[in-house]
Amino acid sequence: MKRILNLIFVTTLISSFVLIGCNNSSGSVVPTRAIGTIKFADAGWDSLSVHNEIARIIIENGYGYKTELMPGSETASLYAISTGSMDVFMEVWAGSYPIEYKSAIENGDIIEASVNSESTRQGLYVPTYVIEGDPERGIAPIAPNLKSIHDLPDYWEIFKDPDDPNKGRIYGANPAWNANKIFREKMKNYGLYKTFNYSESVTHTALNKSFINAYEKGDPWVGYIWTPTWTAGLYDITELKDAPYNEKDWLNGYRTEFPSQSLTIAVHSKLREQVPEVFEFLSNYSTSSAITTDFLAYMKKHDTTKHEAALWFLKEYEEVWTTWVPNNVSEKVKAKLQ
Repeated sequence: MKRILNLIFVTTLISSFVLIGCNNSSGSVVPTRAIGTIKFADAGWDSLSVHNEIARIIIENGYGYKTELMPGSETASLYAISTGSMDVFMEVWAGSYPIEYKSAIENGDIIEASVNSESTRQGLYVPTYVIEGDPERGIAPIAPNLKSIHDLPDYWEIFKDPDDPNKGRIYGANPAWNANKIFREKMKNYGLYKTFNYSESVTHTALNKSFINAYEKGDPWVGYIWTPTWTAGLYDITELKDAPYNEKDWLNGYRTEFPSQSLTIAVHSKLREQVPEVFEFLSNYSTSSAITTDFLAYMKKHDTTKHEAALWFLKEYEEVWTTWVPNNVSEKVKAKLQ
């Protein structure tokens, strides 16, 4: 394995959820295995989970291969794809670690099979009623001049931490996500720790719950949200501005807004030769932020599982996914949907 990836990811792997099969008993990387079961990275967020289910349904029913989900942190999952311990990462936020991702491709460890969707956003958000109010709900504007992440110190009392009344609370990302590392660095570099506590969200569900509880009560809330996600599809939210993105300042302490990025599908470099028909399918796989938001909103509205949301997508967006596969494969999949 190339030295640059070892340097970047080995620390993460030690502290991350242990990935089964990444290392053998002697501590060396397991050689690339022959494809029997196609292993999908499951780094723990909803859109990735549903895309995993969509791809797995098509691969299992259309191509006849077994599939399996492998849990792990975001960076550990990318490392596992590069070593061959996993095969497919359906939604890589490559803009969060551009140097590492580019190096893995240039080294030939992974292949970018496709762009899953474009035009993402992530950052700190507030319910829009915090700034503009909501006359229908009888909510007056609480912070009408709040525009930027740099304005937050002036409003810490609005977002008071219930466990520490001397500071506000920012609801952060899952500790296993790269965004968590970025926000902790931002908090330090922007001086936000002076007036705010940063509360890591142990799970995606916990982050959503904190937001929903506040929104339904009309209370102030500030925290990490990204698009595409069902939160953006169902609720009126506003992103707090940050300095416009430029690579120099981003790589020097993340002192800009998150880059809008393409979400890619990355596969282990051997997958193309091991299962070329599956690689071709993944190369054709492409959705959009709007489509992803749609199936996530459906999942939330109807309280479905990720698998059920994937089935809904396959029925509602037949004109999309049938372009990814040959007719004989699409017919096999559709037969299973009856």
